[in-house]
Amino acid sequence: MSEKTSARASGRRTDELRPVRISRHYTRHPEGSVLIECGETRVMCTVSVEPDVPPFLRGRGQGWITAEYGMLPRATNTRTRREAAEGRQSGRTQEIQRLIGRSLRAITDLKALGERTLRIDCDVIQADGGTRCASITGACVALHDAIAWCRAQGLVLGEPLTDFVAAVSVGVVDGVAALDLDYAEDSGCDTDMNVVMTGRGGFVEVQGTAEGSPFTRGEMDRLVSLAEGGIRELIAAQKRSLAQET
Repeated sequence: MSEKTSARASGRRTDELRPVRISRHYTRHPEGSVLIECGETRVMCTVSVEPDVPPFLRGRGQGWITAEYGMLPRATNTRTRREAAEGRQSGRTQEIQRLIGRSLRAITDLKALGERTLRIDCDVIQADGGTRCASITGACVALHDAIAWCRAQGLVLGEPLTDFVAAVSVGVVDGVAALDLDYAEDSGCDTDMNVVMTGRGGFVEVQGTAEGSPFTRGEMDRLVSLAEGGIRELIAAQKRSLAQET
C-alpha cells in the first residue's frame, strides 16, 4: 500500500477530507436539528426529547439515546423503495442505526439525562458515500443542541455530554490509502474501513473489510492513522459550528 499523497480523481489529496458544512437549527420543530454536508453527501440529523424511557430502564433513574436511519428514495442515482413500503428494515439499516446510537451513548452520562429518551433521526437526503459516518458526526452536534434545550428548560443540570464523537471512512483505492471515500472510491476499493472516535481519542468502532486481498497489520495501522487525523478535523468543525451564534 503506497504512502502517496497525490491527488485522487476528485482532486483531493489522499489525506484530505471532502468539504464539510454543518448547518444547525436546520428545521423548526426538533430540539436539535442539523444538516451535515460532506462533499455531495447530505444528511439531516434531528434529536427529539421524549419524557419516558424504554420499559427495561423505567425506575432506574437514567435516560436513553436511540437512533433511526433512513435514505430518501432518490438519495441515490436510482430510486429505491421506502423500507416502510417493504414492511421491514434491511440488515444494513439496522446495523447503521445501532452504530449511531452506540456512538452517541459513548459520550453521554445517561444518568444525568434523567428518565427521558433522546431519539435521533438521521435521514439521508443525498448519498455519495460515507452516510453512516456523516450521520454520527452531524448527530453529535444536534445532540449538543438538544441537551442545551433541556438545560434551558430545567430538565437537566450540569453537562451530560462528556466528549465529542465523529466518524470517517478510509480505504485502499488503487493500492493507495485514502481518507473519506466518496461513492466511486468506496464501490471500487480494495479495503473499506469505518472508524468512530471520540475527541479524547477513544475508539467506539473500527470496522474494516477486505474487498480484495487481505490487508496487513501495517496497512490497518496506516488506515487508522489517516482516520484519526480526519476525525480530529471533523471534531474541530463540530466545535466551530457550536461556537457560532445562530
